[in-house]
Amino acid sequence: MTKRNRQIKLFDRQLVGTALGQSVLKLNPALITKNPVMFTVEVSTAVMLAVCVVQLATGDDSQGALWYNVTIFFILLLTVLFANFAEALAEARGKAQAESLRKTREETPARKAKKSNDGFQETGEIVSSSSLRLGDYFVCTSGDVIPMDGEIVEGIATIDESAITGESAPVIREGGGDRSSVTGGTKVLSDRIIVEVTSQPGESFLEKMIALVEGASRQKTPNEIALTILLAAFTLIFIIVCVTLKPFADYAHTPITIAAFISLFVCLIPTTIGGLLSAIGIAGMDRALRANVIAKSGKAVETAGDVDVLLLDKTGTITIGNRKATHFYSAPEESDTDFIKLCALSSLADDTPEGKSILELAGKEAVSSVQKLSTGGTLIKFTAETRTSGITLSNGTQIRKGAYDAIKRISEKSGKEFPPAIEMKVREISANGGTPLVVSENGQVAGVIELQDIIKPGISERFARLRKMGVKTVMVTGDNPLTAKFIAEKAGVDDFIAEAKPEDKMNYIRKEQADGKLVAMMGDGTNDAPALAQADVGVSMNSGTQAAKEAGNMVDLDNDPTKLIEVVEIGKQLLITRGTLTTFSIANDVAKYFAIVPALFIASIPALQSLNIMGLKSPESAILSAIIFNAIIIPMLIPLALKGVRYRPIGASALLRRNLLIYGLGGIIVPFIGIKIIDLLLGLVM
Repeated sequence: MTKRNRQIKLFDRQLVGTALGQSVLKLNPALITKNPVMFTVEVSTAVMLAVCVVQLATGDDSQGALWYNVTIFFILLLTVLFANFAEALAEARGKAQAESLRKTREETPARKAKKSNDGFQETGEIVSSSSLRLGDYFVCTSGDVIPMDGEIVEGIATIDESAITGESAPVIREGGGDRSSVTGGTKVLSDRIIVEVTSQPGESFLEKMIALVEGASRQKTPNEIALTILLAAFTLIFIIVCVTLKPFADYAHTPITIAAFISLFVCLIPTTIGGLLSAIGIAGMDRALRANVIAKSGKAVETAGDVDVLLLDKTGTITIGNRKATHFYSAPEESDTDFIKLCALSSLADDTPEGKSILELAGKEAVSSVQKLSTGGTLIKFTAETRTSGITLSNGTQIRKGAYDAIKRISEKSGKEFPPAIEMKVREISANGGTPLVVSENGQVAGVIELQDIIKPGISERFARLRKMGVKTVMVTGDNPLTAKFIAEKAGVDDFIAEAKPEDKMNYIRKEQADGKLVAMMGDGTNDAPALAQADVGVSMNSGTQAAKEAGNMVDLDNDPTKLIEVVEIGKQLLITRGTLTTFSIANDVAKYFAIVPALFIASIPALQSLNIMGLKSPESAILSAIIFNAIIIPMLIPLALKGVRYRPIGASALLRRNLLIYGLGGIIVPFIGIKIIDLLLGLVM
């Protein structure tokens, strides 16, 4: 199996070219006002441009040499352009990711169908995919491209979803279950299906996906808004600080030029994080996409990073999923041959892998011998409420197969005693991690079937990783408590919910949320929709029902339930990247302070020479060195902003100490070194 390569070079030539053009367009004040920090830098740049124009017209050099002011202007302009470039490059990468998706959004002919008393029939009308409306029906056969999102209402088909998921292996979709959803742009490889349209034109999954990936509908997350407000407050404070320096300078008989004031202001405000903030958010969405996860908002990705509890289904997530029958254990008064026939009869209506494995274990001879007996009988499908399945024969004989407690209730209701030997065997199977299915005939327990499931390799290590992140894992299963406990201990989950019904998930989520915790869960069925909507992070499978996809705030294109683990890591990486770069940006200001403030007052207050710990050549070179470093640090940090700071599951305290050491202390030391090097280089030309 191959996957479409979603990796794009960080500085792809075409993307860089696009981003450079957008950097200039983003100088539009109407656009840049969304970023208060960079807006003030742009205003400062405009002021310096005005100073240069006036000086050029009048020849007045009271504000310093013309070359000096022009240099300051160009450096400030580059600072704004670098910040715009970071955001534009992140957007360009997202748009590049959407190119292959856009190709699938072409007009596709659709063969309409209508519903009648006799089922569904083709109308013979062929229309464009854009003319399909919510509730319409269409037919697709082998070779057809599915024109619109929908749910299969009749038929079963093999579908190629590689245009959406990148996965080359075809998948099976059929009506009437949790695997009924189909996506416009995918291709039918075999058989015939009738699909009901579940979206309006322009609102399909693919179109929403493209808009999100391209950043067209990206909204700032609550954390991002909060940080923007904080940075704006910092900027306001430093405006006040710089303004109050004027009377101090006049008192000290120290003339300070407009260029010096502006340079000090621009260097003290958090321009680094201000320039990279949008890029970090866009890149977070991009990383989610590369993991084949479509987040409906940046908030969902961000929230995933703060998740406290993770709900996971046992079957297909923690275990392989296809449980197989391994043994038949008949009751003492029941012959083995008769019991095997009862097992086969009770599984004829069971289309699950478990039911098929029971028929396989029973053997062809037993199955063929009971098929005649089933003629005219009523097949009983399995439901989550009854937790039983089976058959009622034409002579009234009721054969049931199901969970221990469900069959025990049936037995007790019939006035029959539950065999102690079978009860012991049930406990033994459960204690060994198996799933016992008890079979009864007219309420009389006939024996028990042992099902065994296999825990996915490496899953316990993944749960240990989540535990280090501070995330509690909870396994949800319909198994009895003994089996659930065995699997939970073997898999390494922190807690489990046994004999779970759909409402149990919802109740557990509400209980944890009431305790102030953030909860994530996955699901694919309509019965999962309420819990997905209730959870703080709901990941729905792309193969699942439309109701599940609408209820969740993320969609996993790979249909991998363990993807929740990656989603949590992506969310944490987004939060850490934003936090570390904010720390680095604010720490930077310390060095810039020691570069510029002594430079402003050192001539009139020689005692400030002691603050010139970098030994900078002159006031002019000190100011130039500081704002040059302030400008070039933004593009130097673009790769880190786009790739994200690497997350290590070492605990919150250890992670904080590590990042403070690297990005806090490093944020103080690096500018000292950088500004000094720039000053030495300027000394060669000044």
